Amino acid sequence: MRLVVRRISLISAALLAASACGGTALPTRSVTSSQALAGTAEWLEFESPQVRNELFRDVVRSSMQQQGQGGPVLFPMMTEGVLVAGPALDLRGDLLQAPDAGVLQLTFDTRGERFTEDRREAFQGLSEREATELIARSLLHRWNVRSAGPVLVIRAPGAPYAAAFLDGVLRVNPAFVYMAAAPASPAN
Repeated sequence: MRLVVRRISLISAALLAASACGGTALPTRSVTSSQALAGTAEWLEFESPQVRNELFRDVVRSSMQQQGQGGPVLFPMMTEGVLVAGPALDLRGDLLQAPDAGVLQLTFDTRGERFTEDRREAFQGLSEREATELIARSLLHRWNVRSAGPVLVIRAPGAPYAAAFLDGVLRVNPAFVYMAAAPASPAN
């Protein structure tokens, strides 16, 4: 009997200490952003917006560290015949707010795996294709890409990068679209 009372006391004390230290626990994620990019994107739809936002913030932090470097990077692009990481993203930036207002013409690959057209809560009410278009425009603007013709956008599931601009083609990992479309938490 005393053992049961002691356990209840310990559990109560632990709960009291946890609530005094700030209440509820923050959501935790079980994978890194690199693992999420290499996996199947659709599972991210079922993750909380907070987890997807933290994965996005991790990708942005990595882009800051990798900017201008060669080797395996999250945002590879061809610059003067050399493959390097593109300019870093901004932690406060919202890739769904495309700044170029449609100056670049985009076309979407119709032969390979297509971006879905159904609207999803995970994309803030947009379809995967609409969210990808806004993200593509934001990235191309950030990277100062100029093109006389349309830029082809290809869905690149499972790619080890978030987005790559090579030979006038933008390849976008759909897992990155899920991350970038997560609404920013109020604390960010």
